[in-house]
Order: sequence, then C-alpha cells, then structure tokens
Amino acid sequence: MSRPLRITYPGAFYHITSRGNEKKPIFKSRKDREKFLEYLQSASERYNAVIHIYCLMDNHYHLLLETPSGNLPRIMLHINGAYTNYFNAERGRAGHLFQGRYKAVLVEKDEYAKELSRYIHLNPVRAGVAEMPEEYDWSSYPAYIGKKEKPEWLFTDFIHGYFGRSKSSAEKYYREFVSRLINAEYSSPLDEAVGSAILGREDFIREIKEKYLSGENADKEIPALRALADRVSAEDLYMEAEKTFSDDPVMERNIRIYLAKRYTEKRLKEIGDEFGIGESAVSQVCRRLSARIEKDRRLKKGLAGIIKRLRL
Repeated sequence: MSRPLRITYPGAFYHITSRGNEKKPIFKSRKDREKFLEYLQSASERYNAVIHIYCLMDNHYHLLLETPSGNLPRIMLHINGAYTNYFNAERGRAGHLFQGRYKAVLVEKDEYAKELSRYIHLNPVRAGVAEMPEEYDWSSYPAYIGKKEKPEWLFTDFIHGYFGRSKSSAEKYYREFVSRLINAEYSSPLDEAVGSAILGREDFIREIKEKYLSGENADKEIPALRALADRVSAEDLYMEAEKTFSDDPVMERNIRIYLAKRYTEKRLKEIGDEFGIGESAVSQVCRRLSARIEKDRRLKKGLAGIIKRLRL
C-alpha cells in the first residue's frame, strides 16, 4: 500500500476523512457518536487542535481542522486510536476499525473553507439520511445556525466571519448559503485537489512544491508528491489534444476540458471560465467523457497516446 502524503506545519488547515474497515459502520449507537465527540474535545484541549467543522456518518466522518502546533499525526493518533480502543472494548472485539490511515487534504483555507464547510454539512442530505441538514444531529451545522448550543471546543468564528459581524447575522446568512445547494447538482470542492493531497490556488501549491519537493524534502515514492512534481502546463495538453483530435472540434474541446481538470492545477471555475461554461458543466463533461472512453477504442487510443507522450 502506498504511503499517503503528510505535509505538516504550524497553522496548516486540513479536510480529514476516515472510513470504516471494509466500509463497515464505525458508529452504531448514540453513545458511540457522543464518545467520538468527546475525543474531538480532548484533542482540542490536549493537542491544540482547532475543530472548525465535523460530520459523523455511519461508516465515516469528515473534519475541517487546523493545527496551530503543526502536530496533525499526534492529533489523529489520539482521535482514531482512542476511539478504536473504546469501540473494541465496548463490543469485545479486536483489530482495526478504520480502513487504513486517515485521508488528509491540505487546504488553502481562505479560498476553500466556506465551500468545504457547506460540502461537509450537506453530506447527510446527499446520503439520504436527512431531508435538511439541520435535521441531522451529528454534524456541526445545527450549532452554526443557532439551532443548538455550540460546544466550547467547536470553533465557528472563522467561517462565520465570512457571513456577518454579529452572531445572528452570520447564522442567518450561513444558513442561506448552505440551503442554496440543497437538492442541487454540484461538484465537490475536493475534486480540485492536486494529487488528492493539496487543495488551493496555483501560488499556494507552488509554495508547497518549493518547500516539500526540493532537495532532501523530496520523496518521489509518495504518489501525491510525484503527482505534484509531474504536472504539465495546460498549453502542452491543449496542443496534444489539437494534434490528436483536430478532425473533431467538439471532441477536441471536451478532451481539453478533461485533461485540464485531471492534469493541471486549474480550479473548476478557471476551466469553466476558459471554455465559457459553469463549474458543474465542467464536471459533467468529464463524467460523460470518462464513461465514453471505456467504449470508444479510438478515443481511448488517442488519450493513451497523449498520456504517453507527456509522461503523465
């Protein structure tokens, strides 16, 4: 199993996900969920973890957290380790509870915190376990809109700060912000993560590259780092698409969109603006093309040639 990328430094901001082994439930009772929240509290108190957002589903959880002390591994060892010990002792079982190591995406928080918070809070609605996000008790959303008392360890000020100066106006406008996407088709902000490990603008990703992909910091055995190192320019991709699919302008355009999303650092909005379409349309083009690739031998061969020539 390949090692996941772990970039840690004081003040880093992450989207964290951890799933049950074999996709089995990790929360089976109200007591389980309450105990997990206790470990979030103790992580905040003992290890200085700043918990911005949480959502506990049956077989996985989501967190947005910040590490002022740059100690993500210690925080996650406490949360997942302590909860596993509790879960096993409660049920007289032994062994792994979680599927491998947790997934941590390093995030440029000023650009993506709002969108990620909405994406996480809408998770119960997407999963069909609640019609409205405020109906779901096991996420931070009810506290964000003033429906229930905020636990002391939950830090809402940062995200609320985007929506109003007073607590009441922030709660109101945040609720409206989240509600706009209920039952709407939209793309996950995490689709834009580079190497499934870093989410941010090009200058943020460039800074991470310079710090962690140079000299003795480079470790090409980590797939996410290799993905960062091997990025090609959009111009190179577009040139290859034109050479390969020049006889089909519509296909060439769709191939450009597909390659830009998959192999460049461009955000969905940037790609959409470039081609005169919306973010959801970018994702839709890519989904349809991915499905067609498996059935169209010419298309599959053409893409394979581009990938080979550019060493993607």
